[in-house]
Amino acid sequence: MSTNNSPLGAGGANSPSGAGGTTLGLIHTSATLVPVFAELCSKYLPHIKTFNIVDDSLIKNTIACGELTPSTSRRVVNYAGSAEEAGADFILFTCSSIGPAVETAATLTGVPVLRVDQPMADKAVQMGKRIGVIATLSTTLEPTSDLVRRRAMVAGKEIALTSVLCEGAFEALMGGDAATHDAKVGEALKQLSKEVDVILLAQASMARVVDTLDEGDKRVPILASPITAIEYLATILK
Repeated sequence: MSTNNSPLGAGGANSPSGAGGTTLGLIHTSATLVPVFAELCSKYLPHIKTFNIVDDSLIKNTIACGELTPSTSRRVVNYAGSAEEAGADFILFTCSSIGPAVETAATLTGVPVLRVDQPMADKAVQMGKRIGVIATLSTTLEPTSDLVRRRAMVAGKEIALTSVLCEGAFEALMGGDAATHDAKVGEALKQLSKEVDVILLAQASMARVVDTLDEGDKRVPILASPITAIEYLATILK
């Protein structure tokens, strides 16, 4: 895994300049993320061409196994290679749960590869010492928490990390009970905001809950990976 100071990790020095038209390949583990990133790319990267690869078995297998397996990691690496062959000058994986495999892919791919939560982790490390990470899946919470710790080490900064798993929220959402999911996540955010300087949402699906909170409950900045990643890409893909 890369410990490069650049949020790009491996391949960061080869960032495309945009000459001749840059193409961004987005690799998703859920079709629901395609319109989310399409909207963000349209707003922040209007000059960049994009294409999508979607395979929800990557996240389903990871959840079923309770961890990212070597088999799934190998497939993640293969998808990066496929995106490069399809013409991507830059590749963004939009799922945090497969983050460690994305870092491996970055060392084996000829174009820059970015895991979606890395710019968010770097931003959080810059913003405060007491950092909170919240998720509804343990398979996402652990990789993101580990990433924050490592990015803090790269930055030479000591942090105090608090990781919170919203028990039952993911199951409620998958069962069609979005209200219960949102309530559990909302309560966890309110409590965590009393203990930390900044909060990271380990899953993009939780971002909508932030908009439902009263201003008084938003005691600290709450970062979501999709917009933070795309804003970062907007600074380098010109």
